[in-house]
Amino acid sequence: MAWYRQLHWQILIGMALGALYGVVAAQQGWGQFTTHWIAPVGKIFVNLLKLIAVPLVITSLVCGVASLSDYKKLSRMGGKTIAFYLATTAVAVTIGLLMVNVIKPGDKMSKKQKAKYQEQGKKVAGEVNFSADKMGTDKLKENVKNANKAKESGPLAPLINMVPDNFMSSASDNKKMLQVVFVSLLIGIALVQVPADKRKPVFALFQGLQEVVIRVVFIIMLIAPAAVFALIADTITTMAKDDPANIFNLFKTLGWYCLCVVAGLLVHLCVVYLGLLKILTPMSLKQFFNGMGPAQLLAFSSSSSGATLPVTMKRCEEKLGISKETSSFVLPLGATINMDGTALYQAIATVFIGQVMLDVPFSFATQVNIVLLTVLASIGTAAVPGAGMVMLIVILEGVWPANAAVTPVPAFLLILSVDRILDMCRTAVNVTGDATVATIVAHSEKQLDKPAG
Repeated sequence: MAWYRQLHWQILIGMALGALYGVVAAQQGWGQFTTHWIAPVGKIFVNLLKLIAVPLVITSLVCGVASLSDYKKLSRMGGKTIAFYLATTAVAVTIGLLMVNVIKPGDKMSKKQKAKYQEQGKKVAGEVNFSADKMGTDKLKENVKNANKAKESGPLAPLINMVPDNFMSSASDNKKMLQVVFVSLLIGIALVQVPADKRKPVFALFQGLQEVVIRVVFIIMLIAPAAVFALIADTITTMAKDDPANIFNLFKTLGWYCLCVVAGLLVHLCVVYLGLLKILTPMSLKQFFNGMGPAQLLAFSSSSSGATLPVTMKRCEEKLGISKETSSFVLPLGATINMDGTALYQAIATVFIGQVMLDVPFSFATQVNIVLLTVLASIGTAAVPGAGMVMLIVILEGVWPANAAVTPVPAFLLILSVDRILDMCRTAVNVTGDATVATIVAHSEKQLDKPAG
């Protein structure tokens, strides 16, 4: 196959052209045109992927679990998957804390700027909680509302939220993917217990539906290059607001913070993921990245590991040689609970905000608490753009000193301005982590074959 017909090259070209167009559009004042006529292509594409995500998760998990006819194999694979996911998330948070304590991006801010933000924080003195009404942004209000819901539910909220009272409602909302995963696992386990003669037609039905869903994914991916172009162009023009200097000024102010997050993500990617692949699997790094390239690029463009799931599964099965049985079980679970990039980012963001707003930095005990809160929060984080910011609010309120004279809101609003770009980076890491664990589990279960093509 010619190089220009390969999906990852098409997506790369789309990203490059989208970035070029975004800069030109900002210079020429084409922001409104881009929003009305270019951006919808990307939004339609992401919506199509989200549309197919729930049917894919249901059919894949049911088929994956039902094909594991003995409970020993099911529990063994499930135990390995969850253990690796939780372990890599904990390591990611630790790396994030090390990076932010070494680089200290908050201390790079001038004393004058710090004083300005701290003064803003004192205007709502005595209120530890975020005051969305006083700070006045719709985005913050929405995030605070969602965070308060999560916080008020108590420490066992993830377990409660995992069990839906109405599955149809869960299946209609991508933010409730954990509930969809739970029900799908339950159906799969129940199907194993059904006598073989009665199980066979039901299992065949789910297999047929899965094949249909995969074909739909093939159709959707035909517009991937154009969609990526639109997504990147829209991101740049939105940030620039018809003035490309806005982008550079933004990153000049938050450059050290962005550098800290990106460096942490790269360390986790190169040291943890690649190290695990080299030690625990026979797969070459070249084969891994060639296979996962399109999924990583799509994750970067869409900022949604949930929307990228169909492509992730397709690439893992066809290009990495992971069995359908393994990918159907491990990857949907990973897209829901494995948020390494998000967890690392939340740890850095929390400490960064503390460095800017507090005269005394977070103690070692507080940072240990950040590790625990972040690992737990990452499990319940929805695989959709911007969901990490909601959980960041929960973490901040969990560790913010009760006697602090300032609130973290001003610094939170500061990092919100660059969240879109960082969200793209951490989503790509999340998807890479899902594929890494799937490869490891497949090899340990002797279900990692040489790909056909």
